[in-house]
Amino acid sequence: MLLSLSIRNVVLIDALDAVFEGGLCALTGETGAGKSILLGALGLAAGERAERAQVRSGADEAQATAEFDLPVGHPAWAVLDEAGLVVEPGEPLILRRRLGEDGRSRAHVNDQAASIGLLRSLGDVLVEVHGQHDGRGLMNPKSHRGYLDIFAGHDDKLAACRDSWRALSAARKQHDALIAANQASDSEQDFLRHALEELDRLDPRSGEEAELADERQFLQGAERALGDLQDAQQALAGEGGGLEARLNAALRGLERVRDHIGNGGGDAGSALERASTALDRALIEFAEAEDALGDAARAFDVEPGRLNEVEERLFALRALARKHHVVADELAELHGRLTDQLDGIENAADRIAEAEKAVKAAKARYDDAAHALTRSREAAAKALAEAVAAELPPLKMDKARFRVAITTDDDRAGPEGRDQVVFEVATNPGSPFGALDKIASGGELSRFGLALKVALAGDDDGLVLVFDEVDQGVGGAVADAVGRRLKRLAAQGQTLVVTHSPQVAALADHHWQIVKTDDGKGGVRTTLVKLDGATRREEIARMLSGADITDAARAQADALMAVEA
Repeated sequence: MLLSLSIRNVVLIDALDAVFEGGLCALTGETGAGKSILLGALGLAAGERAERAQVRSGADEAQATAEFDLPVGHPAWAVLDEAGLVVEPGEPLILRRRLGEDGRSRAHVNDQAASIGLLRSLGDVLVEVHGQHDGRGLMNPKSHRGYLDIFAGHDDKLAACRDSWRALSAARKQHDALIAANQASDSEQDFLRHALEELDRLDPRSGEEAELADERQFLQGAERALGDLQDAQQALAGEGGGLEARLNAALRGLERVRDHIGNGGGDAGSALERASTALDRALIEFAEAEDALGDAARAFDVEPGRLNEVEERLFALRALARKHHVVADELAELHGRLTDQLDGIENAADRIAEAEKAVKAAKARYDDAAHALTRSREAAAKALAEAVAAELPPLKMDKARFRVAITTDDDRAGPEGRDQVVFEVATNPGSPFGALDKIASGGELSRFGLALKVALAGDDDGLVLVFDEVDQGVGGAVADAVGRRLKRLAAQGQTLVVTHSPQVAALADHHWQIVKTDDGKGGVRTTLVKLDGATRREEIARMLSGADITDAARAQADALMAVEA
């Protein structure tokens, strides 16, 4: 629902702030008061094309701000999510458009900078205007297929068509990829075979480069390490038997001392026992050290030429990796990819044949789904045409004809079928049918839009409907019929109507008068006045009788306002 519209420096309006309510909202006023400017400002806020002529003379900038209340599930939330703009649930949605005198414009959504395209996308799901300002909704042929689908209620057929189209697209993509692979040149096949031969000879393993690099580092230091170990072994051996011989000699000397003193000796005996135990431990540790040095020396006694072998292998891995622009650890994976590529080329004929069968089967499923959708649309088109035709006579369009033209074209095949749908009208007997937005005049467009909206009632929950001059050129019973249909539409949400018809205005739930006055500075000022009670009665009486309001006109206004819709 449109909560408010704020206008600054748009054509004749220097400043106007309007607060709206739900239901049927009538906007009335004398010709030239600025009703169309008001709608133009709403369109500006909703992303319509802007022209610098809309900037009020003498102003640097025009501004239009529209505030909406969105229910949960309104399509605008999805538009905001896709754009990445955050509007907290419960907050109103505020669209603001600034238009400079140079023709450049800026857009904001809830004070967040936005593109004009986003503003228009939001406007498409928020407002639908019927009349001379209309460029969207029912008057836009691109929307007609969607409206017909909603009227038909065949969501299951649409879903089936979309699913089969996705499957067909995937099958075609696979087929095209195989065709492209089959067109590879002989030189490419030769390259693949040569590359695989190199990889087969090298037979790389994942992680092998790191292992070889570690072994190379070890081998490069092995010769020097072996020399140092040999020096350590010689130091242990020493001259004259070395450390082991001296330890053994000391141990034997202690044994002779013990023989001299026997098992006694007090403190001396205890000290001799500790010394003997320590020498035993030293001999054991010495023997273990000799064994460990021997093991280490044998470990460093590497196979002659092993370093060259490791370096050659490591350098070959790295060279081949550079050649194929990968790291060495990816060579094994590369082998698999190249094998698949070569296999795809060599066995392309069989695979292409299989892919062609898959495309043919997917195409048959899509044809069935698209044909079922076309049949459903054709049935719905007849029903919609009949529903609209029933609405035309009360709107003083009994000579007009309406139809839904469906053209099926294989070249237009897509996820929603092959059908192009256009709402067409013939406004006079014997005249040919033509596109709704090309044939009908301004007033007729509005009434056709009204008839269509009534026939499609219920399909646009959440849209603010705006009808501009829908009652143009009609009065009496026809104006009453227009008003009753507007009232019926407004029961679903909010409908704004710019009207010159007292019958329509009298049926409104809310009534505003657009007034143009002298601003005292040689210019004019346009304001919007909410009418209630006596003021509303006077405005409807003015619409009935003109500038000179009579008591009879007031009485007739009372009668009109008393009529139940």
